[in-house]
Amino acid sequence: MTDAYIYDTIRTPRGKGRADGSLHEVTAMRLSALVLNQLKSRNDLDTRAIEDLIWGNVTQVGEQGGCLARTAVLASDFDEQVPGLAINRFCASGMEAVNIAANQVRGGAGMAYVAGGVEMMSRVAMGSDGAAVAVDPSVAMEQYFVPQGIAADIIATEYGFNRQMADELAVESQKRAAIAWQEGRFARSIVPVTDINGLTILDRDEYMRPSTDMDSLSTLKPAFKDMGEVMPGFDKIALMKYPHLERIEHIHHAGNSSGIVDGAAGVLIGNKEFGEKYGLKPRARIRATAKIGTDPTIMLTGPVPVTEKILRDSGMQISDIDLFEVNEAFAAVVLRFMQAFNVDSDRVNVNGGAIAMGHPLGATGAMIIGTLLDELERTGKGTGLATLCVASGMGAATIIERV
Repeated sequence: MTDAYIYDTIRTPRGKGRADGSLHEVTAMRLSALVLNQLKSRNDLDTRAIEDLIWGNVTQVGEQGGCLARTAVLASDFDEQVPGLAINRFCASGMEAVNIAANQVRGGAGMAYVAGGVEMMSRVAMGSDGAAVAVDPSVAMEQYFVPQGIAADIIATEYGFNRQMADELAVESQKRAAIAWQEGRFARSIVPVTDINGLTILDRDEYMRPSTDMDSLSTLKPAFKDMGEVMPGFDKIALMKYPHLERIEHIHHAGNSSGIVDGAAGVLIGNKEFGEKYGLKPRARIRATAKIGTDPTIMLTGPVPVTEKILRDSGMQISDIDLFEVNEAFAAVVLRFMQAFNVDSDRVNVNGGAIAMGHPLGATGAMIIGTLLDELERTGKGTGLATLCVASGMGAATIIERV
């Protein structure tokens, strides 16, 4: 098979996902087009060489619907001959877009692709597209459906993580993100968002709360306790699936869970011939990709089995990986990953994660691949693995090697 390389990766800053967030005035189409235009201009790209735009976005309704990928192409400076494919693997949509593009290149279906994703959570509310797994009783009851927050608390209960452990991880995420911004570690990848007059709207992740400490987090009430214990009583459903647990310990809250934000990210992927033809230097090789289905009730454990799968498929060991990006959907997700593989925290999310900077659903997977590549280059390390948990019980992962 042909090797697939990352030639460039960029992202917007993350804006607060609410009406007073800095990116609220920007549509998903326009933010996507901005990313495409930046990839084109930064690389002096002849976009007629791009086989396809593969673009993830989770809530595909309204202005984020109607094959947003193709609309973004038409709204950008890309040639109109570039088609578009909108995909949805929930939180892994941006990563899956990258993985599909890489595997298309590896299989010989074109020289180059642009992949990534977007989510404007301030404009298109999470869950507004509906979900049969949650509302259709024929599947929800059979699968013991509970919301993600309850699932995260089940993980904490099942694997022995308490509130202090979750809060400590959250504080560390905030600390690391602040240091990363202070030291300019994201500078290569960040593209400022401008308005129609060319004035900068946002050039920095605005969700961060660097002053967060254990005392401030201790004042927050568990976010999912009432829906678990009172109405509608999801704990009872979970305990039917996990009868060995006496009760669900509710440890997650807004401070140790991922933030609701807006943002977009794009990755330029191509084979060796593409780089040689257009004078571009590859930054990393996409060594392996993987996806897997997992228990739909506990839902968020996917990073563990998908990492086992990708390592097995690529003939690698966990010790072969220098750095990890594990999406901080909830603190327990990352704690479980480190526990399962006995990985030190100084190799995981070294520049902070979604607890500090936010989780723009359809874009996050592409964002963390870019963050991983930037950090490999900054530190001179060789190999990194990025992975996410996925709603309804899935996991996705990508291994990259720095060139």
